[in-house]
Amino acid sequence: MQSNKLIDLLEECPVIAAIQDAQWSAAIASPAKIIFCLKANVLTIAQHIKDARDADKKVLVHLDLAEGIGKDKAGVEYLAACGVDGIITTRGNLVRNAKEMGLITVQRFFALDSQGVAGIDDLVRNSNPDFIEIMPGVIEKIITRFSDGTIPVIAGGLIETKAEVTAALSCGAVAVSTGRKDMWYL
Repeated sequence: MQSNKLIDLLEECPVIAAIQDAQWSAAIASPAKIIFCLKANVLTIAQHIKDARDADKKVLVHLDLAEGIGKDKAGVEYLAACGVDGIITTRGNLVRNAKEMGLITVQRFFALDSQGVAGIDDLVRNSNPDFIEIMPGVIEKIITRFSDGTIPVIAGGLIETKAEVTAALSCGAVAVSTGRKDMWYL
């Protein structure tokens, strides 16, 4: 499958069903066109992929989290033989292996702080994935969740603007930490 075909599907339905093994039936019944299998199992993945294909869904398996499937070239080959459309991984070597086999690749990154974000460019240049997934997608939600507890929350990482400081504080953080000198004067 080519990445432009996946983009067409995402334009039609931009929400991807990201699921655990037990959620296959619900994902197949949903309007989502693409399924991210976050915890594949070697014993069930082939049948799940077949069921998804029968329902005209595309399946990408997060190889790093797969149970019983090697996190290596043989693991990628196994998933390809099962009919998977692509893989998700944090590992550049697996991206390259999957691309060699004609699979769609999503390289996942955790944007936790400015140093981590700075390294993404080099990693992407090395592996050349079809897509990148940046996590977390909604930090305000996390701040809100933990600010209701008894321990005060300090929001840190990637805070670069007054609006981001305001957003973190409005979600319940008691403070923010940032390496941006201009933000120290707010």
